[in-house]
Amino acid sequence: MREIRPEHLDDLARGAGILGTGGGGDPYIGRLLAQRAMLDHGPVTVVGIDEVPADATVVAISGMGAPTVSLEKIPAGTEEVTALRALERYLGRAATHLVPIEIGGLNSMTPFIAAARTGLPVVDGDAMGRAFPEAQMVLPGLIGVTVAPMAVADDKGNTLVVESVSNLWAERLARSACVEMGCSVSCADTVMRGDQLAAGLVPATLTLAEDLGRTVREARAAHADPVAAAASVLNGVRLLTGKVVDVVRRTSGGFARGRAVLEGAGGDAGRTLELSFQNEHLLARRDGTVVATTPDLICVLDTDGGEPVTTESLRYGLRVTVLGVPCDPRWLTPGGLELAGPRYFGYDCDHVPLPAC
Repeated sequence: MREIRPEHLDDLARGAGILGTGGGGDPYIGRLLAQRAMLDHGPVTVVGIDEVPADATVVAISGMGAPTVSLEKIPAGTEEVTALRALERYLGRAATHLVPIEIGGLNSMTPFIAAARTGLPVVDGDAMGRAFPEAQMVLPGLIGVTVAPMAVADDKGNTLVVESVSNLWAERLARSACVEMGCSVSCADTVMRGDQLAAGLVPATLTLAEDLGRTVREARAAHADPVAAAASVLNGVRLLTGKVVDVVRRTSGGFARGRAVLEGAGGDAGRTLELSFQNEHLLARRDGTVVATTPDLICVLDTDGGEPVTTESLRYGLRVTVLGVPCDPRWLTPGGLELAGPRYFGYDCDHVPLPAC
């Protein structure tokens, strides 16, 4: 058990932005919202999975929608609690703990916004170990936990509780509502008991994000290579260092979809890397050959500073380095690949192990 205060959120958001594989929402906006909530209501307690009672009611808090929209339609900061209260009314009982649905930039911060406002503790873990674009892409689903009932809330105070026959249908129905609510909502869902957390969550990812963010900051301050420092923490491999020369992006169906092309620099001169994304980076082709695929993490960092570069902030001329990072091994099981492997997203290839160099 430990306290998270506003001054801790800079490192945490930076690390979560890297782990978010380009998605999960802008970490800067998430950090500001969480800091404001903590300044108004006090610090947040974070507890380990083994500190949660077996009969606890643990609720995942997140945002849904196209990350590009959140840059123009800033959340009010009240949506998370509105969604939580709607879910509690449906369940007939109160939540005892909150947890991030993913360790993405903005979505790593949303539980802290709700926790500061409600006084509830946040569990040190998440349901993905990265960020994914769709609600059913969670490890609790592999042990039979349902996403629904799923409560969504917008900035106007509208709420909707979705009941569904499957986790995929929860995603479809909530996504349709999200589009009508302005392509940006907050969600409370994936209710777990305390005794399900060890099997259903990736443990200690908030601690990992904070350690990663601090490592990058300290490497930069010491004039060392912050990207190499991040790769060392994550056991990641460098896929290419270069410059963004083309970006095609569109908002469609509640997602930011597109691709980016990088031209190599330095030791990668003459090489190209193409990234395909749907909120998150899902596929990387180097010189036309697939070198990294979902569910492994494809992380884009600013080459000089080591800051995460989200899919909505990719721009021509940015100097970036792309890392491939191994995913939680449960994603490489048949069930995990069916949920979030490259073929689910329409790519005509199987999962490709990360290169050794």
